[in-house]
Amino acid sequence: MCRNIKLLFNFDPPVSDSEVRAASLQFVRKISGINKPSKANKASFQEAIDAIANISADFLRSLETNAPPKNREEVAAKLKAASAKRFAN
Repeated sequence: MCRNIKLLFNFDPPVSDSEVRAASLQFVRKISGINKPSKANKASFQEAIDAIANISADFLRSLETNAPPKNREEVAAKLKAASAKRFAN
């Protein structure tokens, strides 16, 4: 999985449209191998981002869990600590 795509399910407050779109952009960049599309590919690139964002938002809304919502700050702190440990060497 692309390290830049963040976990989006079961947070309080719920995920925003901009967070879903950012993850969709990272996904399209990853599978295409293109960071910035050419003019010829820009429309296809945007269509893919829009489609994946819509599908992802629908998917996240459909998920159910009995687990309590996660705290964004706590998750971010854990990820930062893991990253610091990974790159400490």
